[in-house]
Amino acid sequence: MKHAYVLGVALCAGLLAHPAAAEQRATSANRADAGAVRTLSYGPDKLQALDFYAAPGRAQAPLVVFVHGGGWKRGDKNMMRGSDKLKDWQSKGYAVASLNYRLVPEARVEDQAADVAAGLAALLKQAPRLGFDPRKVVLVGHSAGAHLVALVGTDPQWLRAAGLGMNAVRGVIALDGAGYYVPSQMGKNEAVLGDTYEQAFGTDPARQEALSPTAQAGGPNAPAFLLLYVQRADSQAQSEGLAKGLRAAGTPVDIQQVAGRGLKGHMEINRRLGDPAYPATPIVDDWLTRIFTR
Repeated sequence: MKHAYVLGVALCAGLLAHPAAAEQRATSANRADAGAVRTLSYGPDKLQALDFYAAPGRAQAPLVVFVHGGGWKRGDKNMMRGSDKLKDWQSKGYAVASLNYRLVPEARVEDQAADVAAGLAALLKQAPRLGFDPRKVVLVGHSAGAHLVALVGTDPQWLRAAGLGMNAVRGVIALDGAGYYVPSQMGKNEAVLGDTYEQAFGTDPARQEALSPTAQAGGPNAPAFLLLYVQRADSQAQSEGLAKGLRAAGTPVDIQQVAGRGLKGHMEINRRLGDPAYPATPIVDDWLTRIFTR
């Protein structure tokens, strides 16, 4: 059963009615310039912001929306700037957005899922002016961001609260997430991650279940998923569990392990994605091609 933990979306909706007032230009807005970025606000908090990178020289481009990781308590959209991911996706003719969200402990994971949905809604509302195709959008997330995009892609309440349906995206790519079924992670990661999971998800088993994409995967879901994980026991088990739940609901899902061990591999899949020599790059590129051309 889906649980209604929607916070703050109604406040964001008022801002979306006036997108021009919410826009700030970080650099030139010339769409032909591969370095151009627009920073858009989608809510009143300073972290409710995203950077939009146009597809150089292309109108009606597909859009890749990236959600950063950081244990639900750190990370920033600026990590996209100058990255191999950005270079690769723009070279393929895609527009790119890098999304910030409010952070734990000042905010809750429920707020973060609402932020992902609200940021997506803000982008779609401004699609004609930004120059991308609103029918061709994919959510991508790494680590905690992988959990958030998977949650938004499995529990309809988040997109619904932002005025969207599950078909607002073509699919979801989750990169080495380990929080798809939160109850199984509680108390297992103190040596490396300290109280990260308890700080984000608390001690209430019902809340942990409600915020677990695997527990929400019974449908409806986003139309398709790509789950990648490195050689980490917890990310493999979590990814396989989510894939099983999605398949049981009839949702198409591709799942694959890529080279890289432990936390080093976990960081590498984010840092090196887009590098042609990195094994995950062709997997993601091929999947995006299929999703955007179908």
